[in-house]
Amino acid sequence: MTEIAARAKNIQLHVLKVQHRDDLAEAFEAARKAGAQALNIFASPFLSSLSGEIIGIAAAHRLPAIYQWKENVESGGLVSYGPSLVQLWRQAGIIAAKLLKGTKPADMPVEQPTKFELAVNTRTAKAIGINLSPSLLVRADEVVD
Repeated sequence: MTEIAARAKNIQLHVLKVQHRDDLAEAFEAARKAGAQALNIFASPFLSSLSGEIIGIAAAHRLPAIYQWKENVESGGLVSYGPSLVQLWRQAGIIAAKLLKGTKPADMPVEQPTKFELAVNTRTAKAIGINLSPSLLVRADEVVD
C-alpha cells in the first residue's frame, strides 16, 4: 500500500528493513545516504520494543518520523496517526468476554478499528526545526508540548 501511494504522489520510497537491534544504526545511515527527508515507522511488536532508540536516533538525525501509536509521540516522536490502542484493548476484552460466555468464534464478526488518533509533539518539532501549521495542530486529537 505504501509503495503504491508513494508512486501515485511521485515520492521516492526506500524501504529499510530492521530485523535485529543491531540493524538500526545501519538503517539510519542508509536513510541518510539516500537523502531521506522523513521516516514512516511501521507498527510491529519488534519495532515497538525499539521505539525509544528509534525516536532518539530520528531526533539525532533531525528526521521527521510518523508512527502508528500516539504513545510514541508521548515518548518524544514527532507525529502519529493510527488506531487508539486503548480502544483496541477494550475491544479485545469485549471479544474475550463473548468467547468466555460461549459465543463461537465463527459466529463473531471481524471488526476494524473505529477510532483513529492524530497526535503531534510540538517540542520535538521545534527541536528538529519543523514548523507545524496551525491547521494541523487544530486537527490533532492530542498535542504534546
